[in-house]
Amino acid sequence: MRLVTGMTATSDTNSANRPTEQPASTLDPREVEAFNALGRAWWDPTGPMKPLHKLGPARMAYLRDTITRHFAEPEPSQLSANSAPGSAPLSGLRILDVGCGGGLVAEPLARMGARVTGIDPGSETIAAARAHAGGQGLDIDYRVARIEDVAAAAETFDVVTCLEVVEHIPDVAAFLARAAAAVRPGGVLIVSTINRTVRSCALAIIAAEYVLGWLPRGTHDWNRFVRPDELAIYLRRAGVDRPRITGLVLDPIADQWRLSTDDAVNYFAASAKPA
Repeated sequence: MRLVTGMTATSDTNSANRPTEQPASTLDPREVEAFNALGRAWWDPTGPMKPLHKLGPARMAYLRDTITRHFAEPEPSQLSANSAPGSAPLSGLRILDVGCGGGLVAEPLARMGARVTGIDPGSETIAAARAHAGGQGLDIDYRVARIEDVAAAAETFDVVTCLEVVEHIPDVAAFLARAAAAVRPGGVLIVSTINRTVRSCALAIIAAEYVLGWLPRGTHDWNRFVRPDELAIYLRRAGVDRPRITGLVLDPIADQWRLSTDDAVNYFAASAKPA
């Protein structure tokens, strides 16, 4: 049971996230296999991805507002001069969604006008994403690929998103270095993940996986959760600015996720890349 080993770690160290000598891949094959097995269940709002569907409204509002604020004074080549803010606020922007899964984030970004590339190492996952996007008439560049592949090709984007991904990565520092390399100068890197606290263990693992059954047991390993101060160190080393942290909490009365100053469990981090 991964929960037990997670709680034996001290709060001052996180050996699972300690940077190594730049491994050939930042992936954990077991994590890839687990998410690959979901197939088309990604788009079932009552299935195993139900928690991500519930997160959707809050995190898409955060992405829209954070990205548009970052490019508040865009260069002509980045945002279309004739794009209407309400209809296509991300028009003209190239966005890379790392660990895109079945496309739960890529599709809304595309609907907001962005040119989206979604990468995921799972072939079945990408097949499900392509099938769903095709059924919606959306043109999204889905690829069976890793962030290492993007870095090797020296591709850059206006925005790179890594949402609910880093808590599944064995070497967060190496992963973020490659993700940051895919952000063009003047662009922004956006990460969302889970803080490594007692509350996150109680809520994100014990409650979500073992009591309420929102997630399959073993989905998360507390050792791989990343504190905001650790994330900030990794991001600065990767060449982007110190991140802006925004918490994400579940309102139990309304049964809705909302943005908050409370980052003890879930949080977003947005880091600009100096121009």
